[in-house]
Amino acid sequence: MKKALALTSLSLAAFALPLVSLAAVRNLSDAGSFIIDTINNILVPVLFAVAFIVFLFGAFYTFIVGANNEEVKEKGKNLMLWGLIGFFVMVSVWGLVNILTGSISFGNNTGVTPPEAGGVR
Repeated sequence: MKKALALTSLSLAAFALPLVSLAAVRNLSDAGSFIIDTINNILVPVLFAVAFIVFLFGAFYTFIVGANNEEVKEKGKNLMLWGLIGFFVMVSVWGLVNILTGSISFGNNTGVTPPEAGGVR
């Protein structure tokens, strides 16, 4: 058993090693872009999925399980409410992160383009 655990751990470490080398950043802007991209591409969709599942469980408790039981209906309504609150908080935070991304010029945002007059800036 210990040998299998050691072999599995070593294999996972070997597969994870390229992730460490690809995470190298050259400057502070690259580090900020990496962190914000990770939040936007991984963390936000997972949290949206969790909030959606909580909302669905609330609907399930309210309409199916709690058809005759008021206490269970109330629990379902609370789950639905917390799911909606989770959606609201996540959309708000996601918007703030995108505003910060645009204002600090992390990522692909190049900022405001200066006006041109006759090809002269």
